[in-house]
Amino acid sequence: MRTFTIAAVMLAMLTTAVHAQTRRPAGDDKKKTEQKPQVDEKAYKAALERIPEPKEKYDPWGVARPAEPAKKPK
Repeated sequence: MRTFTIAAVMLAMLTTAVHAQTRRPAGDDKKKTEQKPQVDEKAYKAALERIPEPKEKYDPWGVARPAEPAKKPK
């Protein structure tokens, strides 16, 4: 009787785990389509033209190295 009870409990635990893996929420059945905003090419190009041009060239290593090379001691 004890073996039968243990086997029944093990079977119940296994079926619960399998059932939990296959269950899907009720809201996922409906496929939702997201509407993406339409890209306006004219507005995009106009926005790019409004960005000001930098006066001097950007140097990403400017902080890590000096602007002018150091003179070598004689």
